Amino acid sequence: MNIGGGRPLLLALLALTSACQKDPGAVSGDNAAAGTSKKYLSQPLVKDIYTADPSAHVWNSKIYVYPSHDIDGPTPEDDLGAHFEMRDYRILSMDKIGGPVTVGPVALDVKDVPWADKQMWAPDAAFKNGTYYLYFPAKDKQGAFRIGVATSKDPMGPFKARPQPIKGSYSIDPAVFTDDDGSSYMYFGGIWGGQLQRNVTGTYDPNGSKTDLGADDKPALMPQIAKLSGDMTEFAEKPRSVQIVDDKGKPLLGGDHDRRFFEASWMHKYKGKYYFSYSTGDTHYLAYGIGDSPYGPFTYKGRILEPVDGWTTHHSIVEWNGRWWLFYADTQLSGQTRLRNVKVTELFYNPDGTIRTIDPMLK
Repeated sequence: MNIGGGRPLLLALLALTSACQKDPGAVSGDNAAAGTSKKYLSQPLVKDIYTADPSAHVWNSKIYVYPSHDIDGPTPEDDLGAHFEMRDYRILSMDKIGGPVTVGPVALDVKDVPWADKQMWAPDAAFKNGTYYLYFPAKDKQGAFRIGVATSKDPMGPFKARPQPIKGSYSIDPAVFTDDDGSSYMYFGGIWGGQLQRNVTGTYDPNGSKTDLGADDKPALMPQIAKLSGDMTEFAEKPRSVQIVDDKGKPLLGGDHDRRFFEASWMHKYKGKYYFSYSTGDTHYLAYGIGDSPYGPFTYKGRILEPVDGWTTHHSIVEWNGRWWLFYADTQLSGQTRLRNVKVTELFYNPDGTIRTIDPMLK
């Protein structure tokens, strides 16, 4: 989750400003009416707080969603996402899709993470041997994004963070996938404000490129993957690039903005194949590729979701009750790119295993 554009109507902004004097993460009643003239495929899961970047999981027959928690802070919008000032996590749970949604209390706050300074961006979670793991990116005291891990015996938290980030971690958007053999892998990375382009040597360069490698005719920057240790708290290997290729096996190029990776990794498995999905960022698509290994390569197959209201798009895909579901977010409630709301809709596969593209707006 990264950057944005667009401004709310004046009255909505005034209403939101008034409401946020009490709670910067709350949704005002007036602002919740923004955009109601449009017809949306799905409606927000919750309306009392702003949520985005939903990572959904099914544990104990319940659905848990680990989103980022948007707040209305004072920082002006910029291309590196400084206006995404999230500082804590609150977890959503439901017994079924379409049923009531519980908003949990604060599960982890940036002030309780010794190494972190600000910007608790898109998280993910995992479960192993009775422990729940919350993986999260945040900027350290030097302004570099790192990825931390916190643990709990309850999927809703509270979570206790380890005192240091994962050694060798950098950038944003951790997504943890556990394969059928019990091995777990973390996918991560994002360009522009996600700083992937400032970590190409493995060491953070604060003066690195603002956007990407700046080479449209060269292979694009790729997301990273690392197998996790048995205790789920460290990398068991050095991160390596995930290859996303075209139908001829050639890496997608930096100038291919409709298909190249920007941020928001997610992995799921369907009928023995590995589906790596991600956001194209400045072109606002959710795209995906299919491979035969969690490491890839992944052959680009198409789009999962057309652009939503708002700049960013970040998702998860989960099976529940024999059907597949796409969790995503837009700005229906606020009209502001920094204040989003999580949604869900059913996802369908074609007979050849490709995914039917979803339009988030009704005609």
